[in-house]
Amino acid sequence: MTSTQQRAALQRQIWQIANDVRGSVDGWDFKQYVLGTLFYRFISENFTSYVEADDESIHYAELPDSDIPDDFKDDAIKTKGYSLM
Repeated sequence: MTSTQQRAALQRQIWQIANDVRGSVDGWDFKQYVLGTLFYRFISENFTSYVEADDESIHYAELPDSDIPDDFKDDAIKTKGYSLM
């Protein structure tokens, strides 16, 4: 099987899995769900990078809310335009 054939077979399999997962949901509704999920993932990763600021000792996902100062939330809103805290 050539690389092109393998790619085509993989694409068919991915579309079949997507159709199975989607079930009877309209394609447009499914697309909106997937795009919304991808957008939320993007802003979550972007915000995590902002909070951690390349400091490997900080793990945003593991921080309790009580450890995050209120002024940091305000600064995040001013800087990023949103806050996930």
